[in-house]
Amino acid sequence: MDIRCPISPQSTRFLDRLRNFIRLRGLAYKTEKTYVFWIKRFIRFHGRKHPESMGTAEVEAFLSHLVLQANVSVATQRVALNALIFLYREFLGTPLENLEYEAAKKPKRLPVVFSPDEARRVIDNLKGEFKLVAMLIYGAGLRINEALRLRVKDVDFGMQQLIIREGKGSKDRITLLPDRLIQPLQNQIHAALMQHQADLAKGCGSVYMPAGLSKKYPNASQEPDWQYIFPAPDLSIDPRSGIRRRHHMMDRTVQKHVKNAIREAGIHKPAGSHTFRHSFATRLLESGYDLRTIQKLLGHSDVRTTEIYTHVVQKGGFGVRSPIDQAV
Repeated sequence: MDIRCPISPQSTRFLDRLRNFIRLRGLAYKTEKTYVFWIKRFIRFHGRKHPESMGTAEVEAFLSHLVLQANVSVATQRVALNALIFLYREFLGTPLENLEYEAAKKPKRLPVVFSPDEARRVIDNLKGEFKLVAMLIYGAGLRINEALRLRVKDVDFGMQQLIIREGKGSKDRITLLPDRLIQPLQNQIHAALMQHQADLAKGCGSVYMPAGLSKKYPNASQEPDWQYIFPAPDLSIDPRSGIRRRHHMMDRTVQKHVKNAIREAGIHKPAGSHTFRHSFATRLLESGYDLRTIQKLLGHSDVRTTEIYTHVVQKGGFGVRSPIDQAV
């Protein structure tokens, strides 16, 4: 569930004040959970000392511990660092100065990519909504949660495009709607709206609304436009409002089905649902589309992130032809 639980504005508990501060800044709930996780781990590492009584030296010791004892990756260490920088610079107002710590070494890894045949085999082993989600990730370059959070209003069949709301970095963007997915997506929307009508008949039928919109448009949560295209199979209690409503499908459920489909397809790669997104970018590069266009479709803030796919578009071994394949 990616819906925040309510916290009293009058709470004096340190973590409650921190959470409220994060929410006032408008950060994503996943960011809130990540920051709180690493700040709690930092506090426990130092014997539950209050962060206000600690500073640069304690942060350096914790970051070095993550590498030397916990063996975390460079990405994990960076996330922990970002959480602690936010804690001290933004929340406590005491920026950390001249940090010196043991830095994790970044491994040089290329993204795992499906060949066109492998992607087809995996998709063929999926059924129903799980198949359509995988096709959206592969066909439009979506992240899994971007696909699952799509609402009816986010699909523009006339312009043949998908509008991604609050993607990574809380940014909106537009990506393509493939020809092949128009009819399946229309069928899925019809099924979702039929489910919505059944929920309304039971006295339910509302969905979670983004911050502020529930007050500005109090009836919008029950309107068809705002319904999730991939609704969860069961109703659940919204922890913020206490309202019984239907959320979208969980990403873990889709990932499990994709993993099973990869196994059934006989593909022995460290692949998952996100591999479809890597494959989308690689196929576009192979087709001659420029990096800036692909960057916009993927929602990358920096083109250097997109450039990683240039290393996997050529035939294995930088396109070199092996001597053993040459005529003797």
